[in-house]
Amino acid sequence: MALAPELAGTQCEPVHFAWERDDVLLYAVAVGAGAHDPTTELSLTTENTEGVRTAVLPSFAEIITRNARVDLGEIDHSMLVHAEQSFRLTGPLPVTGRARVTSTVTDVLDKGSGALIRTEARAMDAQTGAPLASTVRSVFVRGEGGFAAPAAGSRPGGSSPVSPIPDRAPDHEVTYPTSPGQALLYRLTGDRNPLHSDPAFAARGGFDRPILHGMCTYGFTARALVATVCDGDAERLTGMDARFTRPVLPGQSLTVSVWADGDAIVFRTVADGAVVLDRGTATVTS
Repeated sequence: MALAPELAGTQCEPVHFAWERDDVLLYAVAVGAGAHDPTTELSLTTENTEGVRTAVLPSFAEIITRNARVDLGEIDHSMLVHAEQSFRLTGPLPVTGRARVTSTVTDVLDKGSGALIRTEARAMDAQTGAPLASTVRSVFVRGEGGFAAPAAGSRPGGSSPVSPIPDRAPDHEVTYPTSPGQALLYRLTGDRNPLHSDPAFAARGGFDRPILHGMCTYGFTARALVATVCDGDAERLTGMDARFTRPVLPGQSLTVSVWADGDAIVFRTVADGAVVLDRGTATVTS
């Protein structure tokens, strides 16, 4: 098993992705919208509610760009975990659309016990060529480190950035339960990684049972940001960054804490007292 040689700078062939309104609605439901109270978040879950216009949960940007993947080489995918994710939007995502997506590996970092691979994807409107969204995805592949000589004076794994989370009580806090079958629902959005459904595959990765998709946790957190600092208006959330720190099991509850200091929005997501999404920042329009 080995990473592809000279991976940094590699770009995949463009892929096309088309979506309809039902894909947008399914995604919102898959990340918990309407699960507790089906009469709330109707702009995310329905298309025919009187006085309500359908909106796209902004984290759907990752669904649009997800299939633009660079071949990482002959690696054991049970050793791969999602490490970081971000998105930036140029404007509200359309409810239906077609995009042309390209993806480029921007960094391949030797972390000793494994490799951190960062990839940037860009989605353009397939008809007009106008930019729609960009996403950055970082994955950690255990057992693939040791390929780079450490720089003089450097520490294994590099330095850890200072957390943006302030040392005070959050301005907003939201708790969402996940269902025991949450991963089975989320996989219908297109992520069929068996780590989230196959007990034997999950065991090879060191997990007692299938875990929740990191991007499902990310979507739940995006909903919390929309509900709090965006006053329920999904179109106001134009950017989001976060680091995955530990897995979530389907059935656990997610508590999202949000701090707002002017235009600076930071957040953290916790499951059963353990931080699962950290160093979160969000960009919100007025």
